Amino acid sequence: MKAAWYENIGAAAEVLQVGETSDPTPNVGEVLVEIKSSGLNPSDVKTRAGARGELQFPKVIPHSDGGGVITAVGEGIDKSRIGERVWIWNGAFGRACGTCSEMIALPSGQAVSLPEGTSFEAAACMGIPASTAYYGMLCDGSVEDQTVLVTGGAGAVGYYGIQLAKWSGAKVISTVSGEEKGSVAREAGADLVINYRDENVTEVIQDFTNGVGVDRILEVEFGGNLEISKQIIKPNGTIASYGSVALMEPTLPFYDLMFKGVKLNTYLIYIVPETDRNMITNGINDALNDQALNHMITESYELDDIVDAHLSMESNTVVGNIVINL
Repeated sequence: MKAAWYENIGAAAEVLQVGETSDPTPNVGEVLVEIKSSGLNPSDVKTRAGARGELQFPKVIPHSDGGGVITAVGEGIDKSRIGERVWIWNGAFGRACGTCSEMIALPSGQAVSLPEGTSFEAAACMGIPASTAYYGMLCDGSVEDQTVLVTGGAGAVGYYGIQLAKWSGAKVISTVSGEEKGSVAREAGADLVINYRDENVTEVIQDFTNGVGVDRILEVEFGGNLEISKQIIKPNGTIASYGSVALMEPTLPFYDLMFKGVKLNTYLIYIVPETDRNMITNGINDALNDQALNHMITESYELDDIVDAHLSMESNTVVGNIVINL
């Protein structure tokens, strides 16, 4: 099969290779998926560049997300799954062979039935962006009639977070860094969009909520936004955070948060418990079946152009998702 891989960590142009490699076969409990589209995420380029430490395997086919069709099954898997359209999660997490290849063999549960009408490119955005958004927004149940804040609403996760919150019946506030990104957040359905570079976020939110604040924050930058968060979160509210790049070791204002009864939920989507994973996959498919999700596929590449795709992701200029079509 044709695939992209690397055998050393380093710059994209120096380590990424494209060529032929041996076809995988499904083991017990696994399915073989013909990949149609592979999703590229920031974690993929960070791992390849060495930010996650040394290589775990001699040869790594990257990318955890993907969409495709099951073509064979291993022992213990019903043959009725052959021909099923699926979306994939954790394809490359703790594994040598991810989705940036024509085929992947992986545990059956990591190949989730893809609702009709959802494209393979969209499928390649479900494993990390949509799943991260779903868990952060809805892991505690519905947010119907609540007011929620989605920081970074034009990002791959934030874009889905806004839509999932609206689907669940919430009023949504979102912060962005400019007018172009503001348009994206409004397109996703945000009721109020705040440009944090030009506006006082705390004041605008307090005015919008009549001084009450927000019930929940889906937070892309925990440390950098903590001073604002502690002021605008309601008593017994929740801050669900999946990132803190600008300030990786923030000082926690414990008593400010404790006296509000604030719940902190920091999470890594790759390692959520199995029961939560089932909730996520079922919930995302419910949203897809309800046609509640639009998908922001900004750039599509062919496999031979994998280096360009990684460079584009590393540029931090892309608003939306990047996929590799096979």
